[in-house]
Amino acid sequence: MKVLVIGGTGGMGQGVARDLIKQERIEKVILGDINIDPARVQEKLRASDKVSLVRIDVNDHAGMVGAIKGADVVVNCAGPFYKTAVAVARAAVEAKVNYIDICDDYEAAQILFASDIDAAAKEAGITVLTGMGSDPGTNNVLVKWYADRLDRVDEIYLYWVVSIAELAGAAWDHSLHMVLGKIPQYIDGEMVQVEGGGGEEVEHFLEPLGECLISYVGHPQPFTIPRYIKGVKTVVIKGALIPLWVDKLIKEQKATGLLSNEPMDVKGAKVVPYDMTLKLWDTIPAGRDNGPQASGLKVIVKGERGGKQVTYTADIVGRMAPGTGLPASIAALMMDTGEVTVKGVVAPEGCIDPDRFLAELLKRGARIHQTETIRSMFAL
Repeated sequence: MKVLVIGGTGGMGQGVARDLIKQERIEKVILGDINIDPARVQEKLRASDKVSLVRIDVNDHAGMVGAIKGADVVVNCAGPFYKTAVAVARAAVEAKVNYIDICDDYEAAQILFASDIDAAAKEAGITVLTGMGSDPGTNNVLVKWYADRLDRVDEIYLYWVVSIAELAGAAWDHSLHMVLGKIPQYIDGEMVQVEGGGGEEVEHFLEPLGECLISYVGHPQPFTIPRYIKGVKTVVIKGALIPLWVDKLIKEQKATGLLSNEPMDVKGAKVVPYDMTLKLWDTIPAGRDNGPQASGLKVIVKGERGGKQVTYTADIVGRMAPGTGLPASIAALMMDTGEVTVKGVVAPEGCIDPDRFLAELLKRGARIHQTETIRSMFAL
């Protein structure tokens, strides 16, 4: 099996590759990136005879198609995905190669499902699996796992926190972009637009994260989950960057126009405030309070079983790169063995067997803390 990882020399791409090279049936992992400096690649990957580098520019459609044709599966880790997911998926469909991404931008997911890519992928007999990281990704599969154990699903709440100690490059672009303007949430059976960064509440995560202030973020799940979990009334996603000062500063930057994409004149030069602010975030001074080097997920699924109200809660804490890379790697391996049968554009909750996926995730060292609460009227 040959896997092409686009954005392969970035942190998330290398997280995918580290797991793939451990698998016996993996013959080759090609790290495709616009920057193929070997110094960017971790020693474990440089030392593996399965790993090779190839220069790929996501803006070069013909070049991408040619590179993808030599692979069995392509995994897109080149963010931010509101700029890259559609272009890479389109190239994979043309190359007739199964596609996976870790897309966490709702706009890209909406376009993938609504564009001609879905029909073209079905005609080509391939799968375009979008959002197969941690969030979206692992938490979508957990939602499906719990939904399968309920007679009816009413409400789903997806929460996450990421330490800025784990952020670099395109991850900063996504982190600013996801709170801009109005973003979708699925509330009371309808897709509604809420203010990004609004709806603040305190949620408890596993240690060392503890109590965190979270707010609305623009991720794909309010759009994808109701497609597959029929009858659900609410799908809400909130997140936070920690320490707390980070989100507070981002909200101040948003309120004061520093995240505007409208060019402004500065001493005769046209400057886009968003671009300038993004550059500054990517150069946080060494020694700044970056918080714990850990990230967390929380999944809450509420519904009914046997006439009783049931609430499932799952918590995970760990590092972002393996937490994002492992799900994509597992999905690629499942795709190769024929365990993913849906053709066309699909989200994880629509094609990944939760039992198989979670078994593989636990085998790789993941720990999921879960609770089940059952409420019913006392009856004699």
